[in-house]
This record gives sequence, C-alpha cells and structure tokens, in this order.
Amino acid sequence: MSQTSRRGFLAASGTGVAAIAVAPMIMGADSATAASSPPEGAVVAYIKDAATGSVAVMAGEREVVVTDQALVATLTRHLRA
Repeated sequence: MSQTSRRGFLAASGTGVAAIAVAPMIMGADSATAASSPPEGAVVAYIKDAATGSVAVMAGEREVVVTDQALVATLTRHLRA
C-alpha cells in the first residue's frame, strides 16, 4: 500500500481542478453551456505523452484525447510545486 504525502495529494488535487476547468471545452460544449453546467461526477485528465502534448480527459465512460502542449506544461508545473 503506497503512502500519499500532503504535497502529492495537493498536486493531484490541483491537476484535478485543472482538468475540471478544461473539460467542458475539450468535451465539445459551447462556451455558454460550459460556463453554466460543469460535467457531473469525476473528471480525470492524464498526460499520455508529454513529448507530443497528448492528454486524455475522461468523464464517466467517455474519453477524449487532445494534443495541447500548453495544458501539459500547466499540469506538469502544478505537479512540481
């Protein structure tokens, strides 16, 4: 069983917040709907390949893979904090 540090937990939480913030845009919602209705349930984003900027965002049973170097940079910056 792995031990979770406070720093690791906060970094992962920050990543989750970033994923929730970008998920409506990635999931194809228009800007008016994205601002008023966040996705229900958990949203998870993970970096599939940092070199190419490939990020997978999952909500429920749906997975969307996007290429966004700026998002990868933001997520990795939060993990190093």
